[in-house]
Amino acid sequence: MSRMLKKTLDSLLTPKESDELISAFDQIGSIIIVRIPDLLLPKKKLIGETLLEQVKNAQSVFYQSSSVEGEFRTRDLEILAGDDKTETEYKESGCRFIVDVRKAFFSPRLSSERTRIAELVSGGEVIVNMFGGIGMFSIIATKKKKCTVYNIDINPNAVDFCQKNIAINKLTGNVISIHGDASDIIENQLKNKSDRTLMLLPEKSDEFLNSAISATKNNGIIHYYSHIHADKKSDAAKLSEQHYLEVTPVKSTILGSKIVRPVGPRFYQTVVDVKIEKQD
Repeated sequence: MSRMLKKTLDSLLTPKESDELISAFDQIGSIIIVRIPDLLLPKKKLIGETLLEQVKNAQSVFYQSSSVEGEFRTRDLEILAGDDKTETEYKESGCRFIVDVRKAFFSPRLSSERTRIAELVSGGEVIVNMFGGIGMFSIIATKKKKCTVYNIDINPNAVDFCQKNIAINKLTGNVISIHGDASDIIENQLKNKSDRTLMLLPEKSDEFLNSAISATKNNGIIHYYSHIHADKKSDAAKLSEQHYLEVTPVKSTILGSKIVRPVGPRFYQTVVDVKIEKQD
């Protein structure tokens, strides 16, 4: 894909401009979302038309004009070419997902992490997915494993799409979609219910750590995601382990850590897998 796009964009952009553009390019079903550097904004329509013409199955190209932000984790999108339609179907790991990329958070760049988590899950587990969105992690985990996942999200649109996605996939396990604030839901419904808890909101993991611990059984596992600054990429995972150990209020055993993806210059999304021990 990158080689083809580079060749296509040769006549429009310098090699450096082309590299910057391709690194900020996502295809989600029939939709392309591209983040365009300020220097290239005068060419954004031309870029959109070129991408629509050259990328297989693309029906719409949108420019992402804001970061993912706000309580509902949404972003501003501007149509550059094709249909002004933000709902599409995306396929991953033998599952189908309906998503509106304007109304709910979604990233195809987390596919490897979704697969990793699904492979770690054992049959019979109860999982709390604190910021579950449209149900990607939850549905992929329950596709082949007979587990139960509580998929919580505060965005009502994400909850609606999660329920649709549960309905269109044949699952071995069970996904329960819940609308609300994760801390409130855990306090009122899910204390000490979870064998495994996912914290897929890295910018607020410290804020919600106590709730994750409250949801998790003694000797249960928490997947703690965070954003870490590291001058050396090779240091990022260990730095995230150190940070977790500094902020956690409970005895924890580090099971492993890794970089999930880069999110900016010398900034990385990381995950630390921990087993916790709670006082009786």
